[in-house]
Amino acid sequence: MKYVLVTGGVVSGLGKGVTASSIGLLLQACGLRVTSIKIDPYLNTDAGTMSPFEHGEVFVLDDGGEVDLDLGNYERFLDSTLTRDNNLTTGKIYQSVIDKERKGDYLGRTVQVVPHITDAIQEWIERVANVPVDGKEGPPDVCVIELGGTIGDIESMPFIEALGQFFYKVGPGNFCLVHVSLVPVLSVVGEQKTKPTQHSVRGLRSLGLTPNILACRSTKALEDNVKTKLSQFCHVPEENIVTLYDVPNIWHVPLLLRDQKAHEAILKELNLLGKAVEADVTEWTARTKIYDTLQDLVRIAMVGKYTGLTDSYLSVLKALLHASVACHKKLVVDWVAASDLEEITAQETPDVHKAAWDLLKGADGILVPGGFGDRGVQGKMLATKYARENQVPFLGICLGMQLAVVEFARSILGFEDANSTEFEPETPSPCVIFMPEGSTTHMGGTMRLGSRRTYFQVPDCKSAKLYGNAKFVVERHRHRYEVNPDMIQEIENAGLSFVGKDETGRRMEIVELQNHPYFVGVQFHPEFKSRPGKPSALFLGLIAAASGCLEAVLQASGKVSKVSTTRVANGTTTGKVYQNGNVYSNGNGLHH
Repeated sequence: MKYVLVTGGVVSGLGKGVTASSIGLLLQACGLRVTSIKIDPYLNTDAGTMSPFEHGEVFVLDDGGEVDLDLGNYERFLDSTLTRDNNLTTGKIYQSVIDKERKGDYLGRTVQVVPHITDAIQEWIERVANVPVDGKEGPPDVCVIELGGTIGDIESMPFIEALGQFFYKVGPGNFCLVHVSLVPVLSVVGEQKTKPTQHSVRGLRSLGLTPNILACRSTKALEDNVKTKLSQFCHVPEENIVTLYDVPNIWHVPLLLRDQKAHEAILKELNLLGKAVEADVTEWTARTKIYDTLQDLVRIAMVGKYTGLTDSYLSVLKALLHASVACHKKLVVDWVAASDLEEITAQETPDVHKAAWDLLKGADGILVPGGFGDRGVQGKMLATKYARENQVPFLGICLGMQLAVVEFARSILGFEDANSTEFEPETPSPCVIFMPEGSTTHMGGTMRLGSRRTYFQVPDCKSAKLYGNAKFVVERHRHRYEVNPDMIQEIENAGLSFVGKDETGRRMEIVELQNHPYFVGVQFHPEFKSRPGKPSALFLGLIAAASGCLEAVLQASGKVSKVSTTRVANGTTTGKVYQNGNVYSNGNGLHH
């Protein structure tokens, strides 16, 4: 087993996660099998109870693991399926060591950070690194490890010590350290300054680790004299110093590393030049070029609670991007704080209220993502009502789906007091209720989590067609509340169809509104399984509907390799889907 460790210095937020994902993608393009581990030094057992404002979104894995958003980057870049063990935290390590101590596994010895915590870290890494994540048999060739935080952080010290011991244990030729650092440019003199990176590397070496490769973040490519200076002071060969300068989008980062032969430097350090093949990133390059040249806009209004931090909805944004590139549309996301749509905002700050509604009304499609708590709930329902009444393409996810049901019950069924028991426990018309198996005393890891099957009840519904006319789909969940099964019949009779249910038939998974271009709500989170080359079916449906080419996508049963829209003389939009050499056109049948 070979290991690539990615660390960060100077400041946080330099893009270690994207760098680690890009390295993994390049190694994969060289014919190697790759897995990933993210180390988070915080004491939380997992990310499940952390606020999105604090740490970005909580990414959910197939096995129900609630993990750091960087694991989402790994899965999207490598098209892999990770487990909760691929996210290692201080909380998990200390919990496992303390559990062993309570069982008497240490035979009365004094349990200490060294060797017991550091040994547990190394054992965890070795065990998880040998688990395949690509669906194939046998262990991977390379494990890319990202150490969260910044070198010098006190909470990461046990991990630094453990990794130093681990390097000594596996030996040279099996371990490559990539250090991501900052080379700032002072606006006063316009000079690239190397001192922060020098100090960062000095700190890293003082802790027992020496970088093999420097990945330097900067606004522009490093000048030759700057590389020479870094090489002299950091003891890294010039050919092993790469620049991660600002690029239009993160899909460029693997190509940036490839162009500077970073993968060759890593392969050389790991003695894998003989096993690897020439890096083939043809498809990735083509998709990146398409992304860069898109001009025809599609505007999606994102009506949420955490709009102040875009990382709170990172996977949703990526899923929208994957779908828009497949539809050859340039994505524009208009962030709408749900509370700004509410009447109380109109009274207190009318300008903010008007601006929010202008964004909503100017959108081609509306998306209401998941969330927790009652802030902004009324605004989300107002956005849902607007989409329903004005035939605007709509996708509601998790809470967004539940609120679509509540809004429908209020507006169409006349249940003015309809609500979710999450917000009004004693509501006389509980459209959404607490799940029987949920815990009312513990928050962490007690939701309905991970992959579950959803069975289609209506074979010719839009959702089923987008999923390729499948009988069932497997998607990831994260929720405590569900649509009240006792109200289903009355709601369906009024025109809101529950087209997808779980295996029992009592848990509602997908809802569609009849006689609407695209009004879909889902209890699961389809964004977590979206990939750059394989966009989520329901996000593809939203973008296609917002772009005017939904019928073409539905004709192709959602199995599209390329979707495009064409403006015709009268200003309308026709859609074409290119699949297996055939052209499917809106209303024109199949053309060869």
